[in-house]
Amino acid sequence: MKRIVIFASGSGSNAENIIKFFSQTTTTKVTQVLCNNEHAKVFERCKQLKINCLHFNKTEFSTTDMVLNILKNNADFIVLAGFLWKIPQKIIDAFPNKIINIHPALLPKYGGKGMYGMHVHKAVKENKEIETGITIHYVNANYDEGAIIFQAKTALNDEDTKETIAKKIHILEQRHFPSVIEGIILEREMQ
Repeated sequence: MKRIVIFASGSGSNAENIIKFFSQTTTTKVTQVLCNNEHAKVFERCKQLKINCLHFNKTEFSTTDMVLNILKNNADFIVLAGFLWKIPQKIIDAFPNKIINIHPALLPKYGGKGMYGMHVHKAVKENKEIETGITIHYVNANYDEGAIIFQAKTALNDEDTKETIAKKIHILEQRHFPSVIEGIILEREMQ
């Protein structure tokens, strides 16, 4: 059985969706959720789902090997689901092409440091884009620059606000993220 550790920073709706999806499979399971925000709603969701959710700080993540050791003991793949910190090189090196992120825009547009959540949707609206979407990609040393695995698009119109754009993106995330993760894991099994 393949093991996934999820990193989250906020409400945890994508984490919950992934946990529920893989609870229905026999090939993969979510073993742990790690969170850098002790006030995040993801802790409540994990408690309800009976999944361990552990808080860590910047030192434990970047300076010591605490988080790395948790990953080595609990993960075959790492999934970033609304996680806002840059992944340290030592974790990237330990899990090459096994760290998967979702971004709420069609990369390479609207990526990079500071481009997350409503910041992305606001920029998309201000630039009068006619479409936006999600990008699922591998994580490398730079924000939102890893190899693209999958993209899904949604049309926009003049009436869309950053809030309605966020809802459209959330629908795409919920629909596609778990199955794309599953596809990556199954593909790796066949190699």
